[in-house]
Amino acid sequence: MSTDAQTILLVDDEAGIRKVLGIVLSDLGYRVLTAANADEALQLFDRERPEIVLTDIKMPGRDGLSLLSDIKRICPDTEIIVITGHGELELAIRSLKLEVADFVTKPIRDDILEMALKRARDRITMRRQLRDYTENLERLVAEKAKKLVSAERMAAIGETVAGMSHTIKNIAGGLKGGVYVLEKGLTLEDKNYLRQGWEMVRGNVEKITNLSMDLLNYSKTGDISMELCDPNQPARDAARLMTTQMTGKRVAFEMEWARGLTPVFMDAEGIQRCLLNVLANALDACTQEESAREGKRIRLRTLAEPGWGVTYQVSDNGCGMDDSVQAGLFQRFFTTKGTRGTGIGLMLTKKIIEAHRGEIRVASEKGKGTSFVIRLPRVTKASVNDVAT
Repeated sequence: MSTDAQTILLVDDEAGIRKVLGIVLSDLGYRVLTAANADEALQLFDRERPEIVLTDIKMPGRDGLSLLSDIKRICPDTEIIVITGHGELELAIRSLKLEVADFVTKPIRDDILEMALKRARDRITMRRQLRDYTENLERLVAEKAKKLVSAERMAAIGETVAGMSHTIKNIAGGLKGGVYVLEKGLTLEDKNYLRQGWEMVRGNVEKITNLSMDLLNYSKTGDISMELCDPNQPARDAARLMTTQMTGKRVAFEMEWARGLTPVFMDAEGIQRCLLNVLANALDACTQEESAREGKRIRLRTLAEPGWGVTYQVSDNGCGMDDSVQAGLFQRFFTTKGTRGTGIGLMLTKKIIEAHRGEIRVASEKGKGTSFVIRLPRVTKASVNDVAT
């Protein structure tokens, strides 16, 4: 035994047995508490919470089975050893079913009692070690998870900074080029140079403005404002704005709205922004040099699909994309537009759709066109706050 005495509760209705066993247990290094009946024992146990209880199984009034049942209810990890007499084997077996650690028979032999106590102590030690190991493991997992999240966050920040640096570098290059052409026009007093330089500067100023707004919108998508609205309305608003942008372009714009759609909880402004991003990509695909021919069209429609609140589809017959381009569509700052794009639009779109717990899918074939599908779930009013978070 260690120098710190381990407490044991001894319960027996016979004073002589309590005295003799008390001496034996003290000699073994235990601090001994004694009780003459179950009620007294339960009061002592509730106050002292010993880890080991040694109790007679058959006592006047409440017996040992009743006592050990109450103790296990209060503290399931308590190790209980029952004392049985001749003819009490059935009671001993019943006690084992109540998760008793061991039992010893009268007359009690010191060596048998010491073995039973050693097994009880071993179980207590093993339980403590297992608990400590589990707590250490949980702490280790938590620390590793924290480090992993931190590493992933830093990697994401690094990727974002690299992407932004590349995008800003392209815009700065465009501005420098425009300034150079403007200066040349001023030097030569050439209106053509002046006009070209001004267009280059204006285009890049517009691009850096769009980049700033995209970044601002991306940071705000965690605060979506959900409300009940007609799911066709964001599509109509996006179509109206898109029609203005398509002025002078040789691209047909078709619209089709599903009838009888049930109102859906959504951030209508956010969904409109998503549709505009996808429509802008479709327009770009239809006006690239290899696609800029007659017969180009963009189609925006809403659909009612089983299991979804609303489905939006944007399709075009523009230049299309190969598999490698499709795989990178929603990554940070990925763009196929060269210096004309920021690579944030579809990343922002995906974030907004995921905040709605919806999905966005793309199907495309090089040279034949692209189709984007956005699906939003049916959301009840009671779960709006949960979806928004």
